Amino acid sequence: MINKLTFVTGLAIGYVLGAKAGRERYEQIRKLSGTVAGSPPAQKAGHAAAGLGREAGAKAGRAIGEHLPERVGRHLPDRFGGHGTNGSSVTSSRHGQGL
Repeated sequence: MINKLTFVTGLAIGYVLGAKAGRERYEQIRKLSGTVAGSPPAQKAGHAAAGLGREAGAKAGRAIGEHLPERVGRHLPDRFGGHGTNGSSVTSSRHGQGL
């Protein structure tokens, strides 16, 4: 559903920008695009996409938060309490507090 909506939106934008249809046709397309964008299926698709984006962002944030302190600690042992680049484990009193 989202792919079709994206295609139709891209098609409409391309037509408006690329064609010389005149102001009347432009207004007609603008009204139609506003109607489509405000329709319940488009709103539902937009909210679903936003939710997926939030979930993906949260997942990425958790993954970074889990691995960044140990990896940064290897390269900056004095600041983050690591033991250098020899592969030994890195522990930090700041690990639970973020950076």
